[in-house]
Amino acid sequence: MNSAGLLADTFGRVREAVHEAVEGLSEDELSVRLDPDANSIAWLVWHLTRIQDDHLAGAFGTEQLWEADGWRDRFGLPFPAAATGYGQTRAQVAEVRAPAELLLGYHDAVHDRTRELIGGVTNADLDRVVDTAWDPPVTLGVRLVSVLADDLQHAGQAAYVRGAVERR
Repeated sequence: MNSAGLLADTFGRVREAVHEAVEGLSEDELSVRLDPDANSIAWLVWHLTRIQDDHLAGAFGTEQLWEADGWRDRFGLPFPAAATGYGQTRAQVAEVRAPAELLLGYHDAVHDRTRELIGGVTNADLDRVVDTAWDPPVTLGVRLVSVLADDLQHAGQAAYVRGAVERR
């Protein structure tokens, strides 16, 4: 397996986990928070998708689908365009309410774009610096692993919340 294949497989697992956490739940179920400071499934999936969209667009020099394809307007959230969920307050987390179709539509669009972007990645590409704001500078490989780690953690959290919702 080459680098592009490995990345495609791993991002595909994120997509599967997101679908398993979201499919078949109502908007109210997707918005359940296990306590006032906890994240809902809707927020977790929105956030992990925003991070993937934002970080891959930055790494590959493309537009984010959030704006370019109108997902921001469809969600209608009262956040700045650049918001990804990082550092949001409990009140802001509560603002993220969306039906399954919208959450999965955005995630699938970002997943498809991700597959396009990583499709030709070679081992040499992984060493390309994509962010000089850090010391040491961040390479494409490090950025992709960071996104995957974040995505998988949040998808697992969403699965946990789904289990709690279904047992109620």
